[in-house]
Amino acid sequence: MRLLISIVASTSVLVSACGTPTTGQAPEPAPVSGRCNAAPAQFAVGRNADAALENEARARAGAKTVRTLKPNQIVTMEFNAERLSLSVDDAGRVTRVSCG
Repeated sequence: MRLLISIVASTSVLVSACGTPTTGQAPEPAPVSGRCNAAPAQFAVGRNADAALENEARARAGAKTVRTLKPNQIVTMEFNAERLSLSVDDAGRVTRVSCG
């Protein structure tokens, strides 16, 4: 039991040392995780999908990869938190932006 208390106390001291600086300076931005966030890529809806749009949407979403899904296209269903998916209509216009 004493060992457990010692470990918990040591861990709390180490974690508190990783807190936000108190000098008034902003903390360093965290490195890009590759985890997709579709909200910043919603600008793509209604635009024609091309390589430039895919790259910009991927970058804004913070995703590592992007795929364009055409109507009736067979796709894998596994979830990938690092992938942005752009669904397009028959004319190639983006109709939906999502992660996975």
